[in-house]
Amino acid sequence: MTEHTGVEPSRDVHGANDPGGDDATPPPPPSVEAVFGERSGLARQYVDFLSTAGLERGLMGPRERPRLWDRHVLNSAAAAPQLADGESVVDIGSGAGLPGIPLALARPDLQMTLVEPLLRRASFLEEIIGSLGIDVRVIRGRAEEKAVIAEAGEADVVTSRAVAPLAKLAGWSGPLLRVGGRMVALKGSSAVEEIERDRVALKRLGFTDARVEVVSAPDAEKTRLVIATLGSKIGGQGARSRGSAKRRR
Repeated sequence: MTEHTGVEPSRDVHGANDPGGDDATPPPPPSVEAVFGERSGLARQYVDFLSTAGLERGLMGPRERPRLWDRHVLNSAAAAPQLADGESVVDIGSGAGLPGIPLALARPDLQMTLVEPLLRRASFLEEIIGSLGIDVRVIRGRAEEKAVIAEAGEADVVTSRAVAPLAKLAGWSGPLLRVGGRMVALKGSSAVEEIERDRVALKRLGFTDARVEVVSAPDAEKTRLVIATLGSKIGGQGARSRGSAKRRR
């Protein structure tokens, strides 16, 4: 898991300078049609983009190329059934577009916004979105910044993948959510332990009913989702975010 140090580190995968890995774009597994439907061709274009430009620009590691479908794209899309029709979704620290772009491809009804602080990654996202021709918005900035909250706030769902420990993630997600909205964080095998460790912090930040849902798409690794509902904004998320930002300057 990547820590938040100064800027949200996004989904850059370790090993970007590793010379190893298969040089070929991985072929799509049989489940692509079932997961992405009429947008399966766009999903293939996205994986090709990650396998070429994504590696060239250091957003994906060469060793990840053979696993782009199962470990990254289908793994991200597995969260789609947890989202209701037409919900507004903000993907924070989006990096190479995970999980936001796979979710947008699997669920074109969603109103998807990608938040990414680094210019090179935000530019990469804009290029991918333009190439795919999909209706996805990119905001360059940190999730906790006032300007980002003003532009993307009151969302139904805030999602993320491998961005930060749960308590910090909740502190950045809360201000972007409407009351009753949900944090849906893609986590690793320590998801249950993170909830137990950070349960008091989650409650203080206004989150209730934190739980782990294990979901999966065909031909993909299982995905552990930490889902929590924002019961109120009395939890002081704004003060927490401002204090965190001040300490990082």
